Amino acid sequence: MKIAIGNDHSAVDLKNTIADYLVSMGYEVINLGTDSRESCDYPVYGEKVGRAVAEGTADLGIAICGTGVGISLAANKVKGIRACVCSEPYTARLSRMHNNSNVLAFGARVVGDELAKMIVKEWLDAEYEGGRHQRRVDMLAEIENRG
Repeated sequence: MKIAIGNDHSAVDLKNTIADYLVSMGYEVINLGTDSRESCDYPVYGEKVGRAVAEGTADLGIAICGTGVGISLAANKVKGIRACVCSEPYTARLSRMHNNSNVLAFGARVVGDELAKMIVKEWLDAEYEGGRHQRRVDMLAEIENRG
């Protein structure tokens, strides 16, 4: 499975930690983030992750900025993306099970390395349940299609 990972300047170290963690679990990582700590614009990297997932270059995406909010907003502007900001494992798990999230976002200034790993593991281990949740996921797509 291929996972695209993107980040801004505030999340270089956490991106590298998570990328290494993903590789250790057997995932292929596509680095779409910056490796520089010079100030840059999170929307660029959120869009890159979103497009990689939407176009099928990656199966899933992870986006990291200071809080996770800005980069997730950018990813969510890409049609077909359901990015969720998660600062703890339970929400990450349910975002996959109930919302079929395909991009996980979190903040390097909000979570530390070990918590970020737990969030990523729960998100990746969870499976979309479909069923009663599909109607709502379809409603999200309808909203998106209406513009």
